[in-house]
Amino acid sequence: MAASTNSDMLNEMDMPTRMHPKKFILWLFMVSIVMIFASLTSAYIVRQAEGNWELFKLPMIFYYSSGIILLSSIAMHWAVTCARNNNVPQLRLAITITTILGVTFLGMQVLGWGELNEMGIFFKGNVSGTFLYVLTGVHGAHLISGVIFLGIMLVAAFQYKVHSKQMVKIEMCATYWHFLDGLWLYLFIFLLFNM
Repeated sequence: MAASTNSDMLNEMDMPTRMHPKKFILWLFMVSIVMIFASLTSAYIVRQAEGNWELFKLPMIFYYSSGIILLSSIAMHWAVTCARNNNVPQLRLAITITTILGVTFLGMQVLGWGELNEMGIFFKGNVSGTFLYVLTGVHGAHLISGVIFLGIMLVAAFQYKVHSKQMVKIEMCATYWHFLDGLWLYLFIFLLFNM
């Protein structure tokens, strides 16, 4: 009996940990996004070193939006915890809050662009402004896809399709959302030290 127990344990240890195929595709997608932003920030540094670079401060609203995106990550984590515990009412609330904070972040980015215009920093003109618009705009486009994903999860939560036995989609949504939040914090810190 002891021999068969040891054999069962060895078989379990020999089995590789498998990732859900949809999660694997999501990770590949996120790696491609990292490559895009790595190339953009590298180009930013190379172009800045060439000169003719206008220095300016980031609009204060970008600081506030960074706080909003951090709060949205907390709410997203709460949503996953609620799903694991089959707490559907709180799950719905948490996803709703995350979605509202995501939309608020996008609105604040647009207001930040308005502040940049008031400062005389335009998309066309000095290349430093162009880079700022491109970096924040490309991130914003990805965040729109995240908000759409949140909307899909919100509908699924109201249809009782998100719970402890169906966690793949909400885990994917949370992974992508936390990734986008982390990406913004990287961009924000990068811009603070390279403006």
